[in-house]
Amino acid sequence: MPHPENSRAEDIRRLDERAAALEARTVQTPRDYGSQAAGYGYRLMGVLIGGVFVGLGLGAGADAVLKTAPWGMIVGVLLGFGISIWMAVNSAQRMAAEAAKEWGPPQDLPFDDQED
Repeated sequence: MPHPENSRAEDIRRLDERAAALEARTVQTPRDYGSQAAGYGYRLMGVLIGGVFVGLGLGAGADAVLKTAPWGMIVGVLLGFGISIWMAVNSAQRMAAEAAKEWGPPQDLPFDDQED
């Protein structure tokens, strides 16, 4: 007949392993909203800067072909800037809708009765 101490210790060890496995499956790691917000900011910045540089490149190409320097670059930069602003606003609206769907509507802070 085996010793009850050995079987009891073995049962406790197996139970601890099962409890750890269950906890690992059920515990949700909190999302890092700071890095997601930073990613949104970098994406918007890329849209803004990219639009200006694409307009600059297309304007320089038009200047080289049409011999209208510097007007092609000026018009290209202005058009690129305008289009990049429009794209950034659309992207920001789409990101705000995604965030509202995921996080819920924004909530006001409670009123603070204490004066500083």
